[in-house]
Amino acid sequence: MPKEYRTIQEVAGPLMLVRGVENVTYNELGEIELQNGETRRCKVLEIDGGNALVQLFENSAGINLDSSKVRFLGRTMELGVSEDMLSRVFDGLGRPMDGGPDILPEKRLDVNGLPMNPAARNYPQEFIQTGISAIDGLNTLVRGQKLPIFSASGLPHAELAAQIARQAKVRGTDEPFAVVFAAMGITFEEANFFIESFKETGAIDRTVLFVNLANDPAVERIATPRMALTAAEYLAFDKGMHVLVILTDITNYADALREISAARKEVPGRRGYPGYMYTDLASLYERAGRQKGKNGSITMIPILTMPEDDKTHPIPDLTGYITEGQIILSRELYRKNVTPPIDVLPSLSRLKDKGIGEGKTRADHANTMNQLFSAYARGKEAKELMVVLGEAALTDIDKLYAKFADEFEREYVSQGYHADRSIEETLDIGWKLLRILPRSELKRIKDEYLDEYYSAD
Repeated sequence: MPKEYRTIQEVAGPLMLVRGVENVTYNELGEIELQNGETRRCKVLEIDGGNALVQLFENSAGINLDSSKVRFLGRTMELGVSEDMLSRVFDGLGRPMDGGPDILPEKRLDVNGLPMNPAARNYPQEFIQTGISAIDGLNTLVRGQKLPIFSASGLPHAELAAQIARQAKVRGTDEPFAVVFAAMGITFEEANFFIESFKETGAIDRTVLFVNLANDPAVERIATPRMALTAAEYLAFDKGMHVLVILTDITNYADALREISAARKEVPGRRGYPGYMYTDLASLYERAGRQKGKNGSITMIPILTMPEDDKTHPIPDLTGYITEGQIILSRELYRKNVTPPIDVLPSLSRLKDKGIGEGKTRADHANTMNQLFSAYARGKEAKELMVVLGEAALTDIDKLYAKFADEFEREYVSQGYHADRSIEETLDIGWKLLRILPRSELKRIKDEYLDEYYSAD
């Protein structure tokens, strides 16, 4: 039976100081029993001799310093895992919130996970089809990759996240594929949107949802992605599944980290975020990947809204260092009704070359991708010139490039949130657009592919 302490010294917001404790360790879970028998959960943030600073998961209202008891449970936070988690909805601490029964766990895992040994990692190289042309065709997602989406306040990243979760698949195999979706600090309406969206299409059957609402405690928000990644590691490395983890919104997570850091009176870093935020984010992102000798894989798409649309803000800045590229959503394209408003030029998938080509997508993929990037960039320049100098100042070829840029945004990037395009469809749309330009302009594509696809109808 755990020892009980009645030595609560002070309570300050979500933090509580307990004196005279023995053999209590950092991150250990505890329970506070109030006078009326109600229990609340907490975890140890700091140990200083016999003093333990603990953080409450619920609020501190009603805690009486004299009559409340604290028990330390001798273990860190754990998640009970089982394959029955698929198609279920949990809160940020892993408790069912869909009205269904509790999970009967096959095992209990520490939510902090174990870092993957770099020498045990396999290089990500298999193509994942999301059904979204701007990603599949130009910024290809590869199994085991970390590819964040940088959004901004008011842009439809929720719709894009739901679309990727519904449509993502590994082609050409019948290997089991699952989605683990963790939402942090979102409103009830947003939570409902995700749950209903997955139910409508039947995608819920292969999805595990962890939902932390905006009115839930900050400390629960910090636990949510760790719960989700623990479930993903179990499904990937114990059950051999290919798991796509979508985390939204990392900005809410980082704000919760800042709130707790401020409550602990830590020295703030850039913009008030704690100095260890880089390490903390890396401890989440680096749980993605593939392991040698294991069939399963974890591919991660963190989504974050850039405060004030600023990609030099600490959250996108640090995320960009740790992950392999980024998909950037554009307010300008959103105003033009391009859906999804993915700005392909500053977007980048650093592993795209590993997941495309003969046997993975199609032999002409790399050439057409480079040509589309080049033509779109030149088309945008031509349009900017047109604004400054007028259309009469453009050469005939520049006018064609400007036309290409408009058609590219309208047909290739803008496909709506319910179109699921195969990679062949995406490549064929690319060829259709390239036919706007004369063959002599397509200098990045080998003649053999031009012979095969340029003149084809």
